[in-house]
Amino acid sequence: MRSTSMGRLAALALPARPGGAMRHPVSHLRARALVVGLTLAVSALVPAGSAGAADHYQWAALGDSYTAGGFVGHPQPPLGDAARDGCDRTSEAYPGLVDREFDEFPPGKPVHLTNVSCGNATIADIATAKQTPISPVQPPTGGWPAVDPQIQRAKLNDQTDIVTLGVGGNSLPFGGMLLKCLELGATPGKSCREHYTSPPEGEESIQDKLARVQDEYIEMLAKVHEAAPNAKVITVGYPAVLPQEGSACNRLSLTELGSIKHADIDWLRDDVLKQLNSTIQRVTSFFGDRYVDVYSSSVGHDACQPAGTKWVEGICGDAEDYWPAKLAGTLLNCAPINKRVTLVHPNAHGYANTAAHVERAIRIALLEH
Repeated sequence: MRSTSMGRLAALALPARPGGAMRHPVSHLRARALVVGLTLAVSALVPAGSAGAADHYQWAALGDSYTAGGFVGHPQPPLGDAARDGCDRTSEAYPGLVDREFDEFPPGKPVHLTNVSCGNATIADIATAKQTPISPVQPPTGGWPAVDPQIQRAKLNDQTDIVTLGVGGNSLPFGGMLLKCLELGATPGKSCREHYTSPPEGEESIQDKLARVQDEYIEMLAKVHEAAPNAKVITVGYPAVLPQEGSACNRLSLTELGSIKHADIDWLRDDVLKQLNSTIQRVTSFFGDRYVDVYSSSVGHDACQPAGTKWVEGICGDAEDYWPAKLAGTLLNCAPINKRVTLVHPNAHGYANTAAHVERAIRIALLEH
């Protein structure tokens, strides 16, 4: 861990919360950042072995469904394999694409990928919590068994050279918010924005959700650095899944964003998705790590674009045949329009774009290693 990490974290000054309320200068978050900084500073004094095996680099890919793949490409492990864990990793998600590129054009020496990303993973599932996968694809009787935190599954250690992290959306949770916005969009006079800015008693506001995500992200990055003290850590943001103007969406089309009101789409874009990316980038920079922006390059390829232009599928979209057309526990059924439940996730074009940016970031990081 770099010696400057403690100083960066100790100096962490938060901007105003979304909605305008300023946090107290001696906030709970800042106190937590100081504690994390002290922990990292102490761990940096402990001698560590040199990273990486002599004959190859070690890369661990951690993250949620935007890293795992879900419905794009072939399941890994294959369907029917006893090693399947319900995490829905697939061959055409960005870890697999980058890994194949490294096989053909290695960055000095071969790269060994350990991909433990898992659909529906939260920030806590990376470092501290066991996750119970929820894959709808051939679940075993009784459901999927819980899996260990991803830093344990990846066996991060002082030989790890690169850790990529794509996580955060499920901790809001963004998918749950989309479903709520769909529900409220079908109800005259109901606003998704109002629901999350002035929530019912007992529910978090969007301001509190983002503040909590920032707290959790700090703790997670600290634990990743503790587990892999010599690794270059690269965080991956989320693409532009929503259009620049909500009015671009057809509210009659489930292959776009369905019944979500145009004003709520604009709010989800500016006050939720962009703020989530900003939170990830801000915490990443204070740790001295590298942030991969995939949002900027994907503008204009959102879920409300026509097929062939969109890099992310809509509520319903194109997916491999093994993926379901109905969302269990809800009324959502994409079968009548011959589509699958894709819930605003990247397609092959989206993963190819992310892969290009992640590959570049890893190559640069290895040059600095």
